Amino acid sequence: MTAELIDRLRAEITAGPVLGPSDDGFADEVAAQNTAVRHTPDVAVGITSDEDAAAVVRIAAAAGVPVRVLATGHGSAVPVADGILVTTRRLGGVSIDASRRIARIGAGCRWAEVIAAASEHGLAPIAGASDNVGCIGYVTGGGLGPLARTFGFSSDWARSFRLVTADGTVRTASAEENPDLFWALRGGKSGFGIVTSMEFELVELSTLYGGSVFFDADQIAPVFSAWVDWTKTLPESATSSAIILRLPPLEFIPEPLRGKTVLSVRFAHVGASTAGERLFQPIRDTAPALIDSVQEMPASRIADIHNDPRDPGPGWDRGHLLTDLDAEFVSAFLGAAGPDQQVPFVAIEIRHLGGAVARDVPEGSAVGGRGAAYTFIMIGVPDPKLFDSVLPPAAEALLAPLQPWISPEHNVNYAGGLTVPGAYEACWPAETFQRLAEIRSSYDPAGVFPYGPPER
Repeated sequence: MTAELIDRLRAEITAGPVLGPSDDGFADEVAAQNTAVRHTPDVAVGITSDEDAAAVVRIAAAAGVPVRVLATGHGSAVPVADGILVTTRRLGGVSIDASRRIARIGAGCRWAEVIAAASEHGLAPIAGASDNVGCIGYVTGGGLGPLARTFGFSSDWARSFRLVTADGTVRTASAEENPDLFWALRGGKSGFGIVTSMEFELVELSTLYGGSVFFDADQIAPVFSAWVDWTKTLPESATSSAIILRLPPLEFIPEPLRGKTVLSVRFAHVGASTAGERLFQPIRDTAPALIDSVQEMPASRIADIHNDPRDPGPGWDRGHLLTDLDAEFVSAFLGAAGPDQQVPFVAIEIRHLGGAVARDVPEGSAVGGRGAAYTFIMIGVPDPKLFDSVLPPAAEALLAPLQPWISPEHNVNYAGGLTVPGAYEACWPAETFQRLAEIRSSYDPAGVFPYGPPER
């Protein structure tokens, strides 16, 4: 069956590779950013056009074979072990319509490409914290970047999607055309088809006041407590996050931070730098800093605020959304995850939400988590031997005292591997989850595009 399927695909797909598990290049084709996840589909197909995507879907549907999609692989948490894995990295290209403030973004693009292209026109996308992440997968899950409180979810700025649905039809999903699909793709994540490109509105933004400041272990408690209180005073023009980092003694880490447990406060303000400096001053006044890089910066350097790793490597994470925080939360959090605790997490981050995040777009969207006040995510020690045995119980133990502040709302981009029963369903309100299921069923009654946890 697999050999016949490969022959049929190769007859239709001529520009990109069609590879079976024994073919040279197969492992590289299906490699994910998270190297702990090893995909082993029956076939890998590298598409280069809408027509390729349509051909793959028609052949898969006729053969009764499932189709899944891999772009940059940042979202890979569960191995794909059957069917066809479509890779979209060859669907590159960004074009900017400056007069309309619209970027047309291919499914293989990462945010760095869009940021660079937009900056030439004094424009910027509402992108993620990392410019190395793929645009499509990030946006279809919602997307909460460094400017979220000012501009909302990244998915709010999507203006249309080009995709191939389960019947092999190339469709446009927008507010005017297939609006049900458009609603679903702005936050509903997967199971609707192969998205090949999107149109994304840009904002006029050339500079901002932002960066990060680092505090030593003995200052974590007072600074974090002050940060929680300070976030309640911020206008929508400011977005911030706080992260406890347990850093190894490696040479690529700046010397003041090397081998230390530190707190970093990240900050981004849209508007006059003098106003941003004034808003951030209470954090600077709290304690002496090891490093302070908060300053006026080009909007094109926005990824410097979080400075996330770019190279592939093994990863484990688990996240939640939180309700409003208070002094009791600060005490519980520091008691579970503070610098005196021995926990197997290299990073534990909390991002401040509210502002524009809380307001839905006029057409409505499927994104989950608008009512939450903060995000919470744990990044495990990057040792795959710990991923199944050590990190899950350690996460449960850390989360136990934080239960009073864990929001009933969730967001699929923060859900990690979705191994906790019920975690996937909790990523959307019940009525949204039901509507998403109905839309998937109407466009994909045979279930060509699997979605959700592996048991689905």
